[in-house]
Amino acid sequence: MGELDAAWSTCPKTLRRARVLELTGWAFYVAGRGGVLGDDARPETVAAAIGVIAPDAVSAGWETARKVGSGEVAASRLAECARWGDEHLATAPALARLVALAERVVAAAEAVAMPLFAACRAMPKPDGGVGARAALLAHLLREHRAGALLVAARACGLSPVEMIIAGPEGEEEAVAFGWPPPYPARAPLLRRYVYAEALADRIAGQAFAALSVTERRELVHLLQAACETIREPAH
Repeated sequence: MGELDAAWSTCPKTLRRARVLELTGWAFYVAGRGGVLGDDARPETVAAAIGVIAPDAVSAGWETARKVGSGEVAASRLAECARWGDEHLATAPALARLVALAERVVAAAEAVAMPLFAACRAMPKPDGGVGARAALLAHLLREHRAGALLVAARACGLSPVEMIIAGPEGEEEAVAFGWPPPYPARAPLLRRYVYAEALADRIAGQAFAALSVTERRELVHLLQAACETIREPAH
């Protein structure tokens, strides 16, 4: 899910939409994720919902996007997700089956304490075919897992910047998300981070109880096959 979600969000065509809207890539990302909360959301609220981005960095992107309308930016970004799905996932094996299984998981997912997931799930669905639906569902599942990790990390006593430092990209991601140094030492945070990841898997995993064990294995296989499709070099 993470690989599929990263592929469409970093696609050059997706980022081109930011230029069409006369926005920076950063404003497009921040308002694209947070804009599902509505144009009237305050930047402090958006920062709290996203969690991992420094509040000042969220405010900068959010205020820049106000000239377009954050809700419109969010709809545009989801439309890019759908466009990418139709262009890149159409040849993935058994895609309709992947969509049918993933739709049941998304419908069953608990949205309490996950405002971005809840708001994104409630957004009008962009036009598109089965590839578009698959990409949008992967995005929703990824947003749900991100929300679960945020809840779990806070329950384990990790601040947002501590969670980032303890994560796989560490200081590089902290810089990208606008957190200024000095950063906390990584080693003392790792045990809590590993536990938070396990809790997040448990929280997000509850939605997959909507599927049988066989269906869960099938969904994993189909998601892996979809990833293999996008890894293939273009001909």
